[in-house]
Amino acid sequence: MNDHYFLKAAIEMARQGMRNNEGGPFGAVIVKDGVIIGSGNNRVTSTNDPTAHAEVVAIREACKHLNSFQLDGCVLYTSCEPCPMCLGAIYWARPDRIVYACSKTDAAAIGFDDDFIYKELDLPLPERKIPANQALVEEGRQVFKEWVEKGDKTAY
Repeated sequence: MNDHYFLKAAIEMARQGMRNNEGGPFGAVIVKDGVIIGSGNNRVTSTNDPTAHAEVVAIREACKHLNSFQLDGCVLYTSCEPCPMCLGAIYWARPDRIVYACSKTDAAAIGFDDDFIYKELDLPLPERKIPANQALVEEGRQVFKEWVEKGDKTAY
């Protein structure tokens, strides 16, 4: 089994989810030691969850399988180049690598254009489409201070 084998599995997840009307045409699998330990297809519309992208669903399943919040030694195969949200989740999960089929340009061509998010991230906060205001800074920092002092925390 090689990258093509597992990438085909991710593409098939995309096809099945799409045909079942669970969401958009996206699928992902996560592999460790040659075994699929997590899989997912896009379930945004069927679950009314904007975070239920294929990669996130697969990460949740794989982490549950491993009983860990890290995907060390794993490879994530996805039918399409990850969007900014998924890319963030992937980096937090820390798999060894990502293999994808379609590009973000391919996704944009069928109506899934994430370019506006990349552009928003480059803008100063006051210029973004969704306003963000900072408040209760000291109260928030108190919780951070408690975290720093917490002796039994699990660092990540």
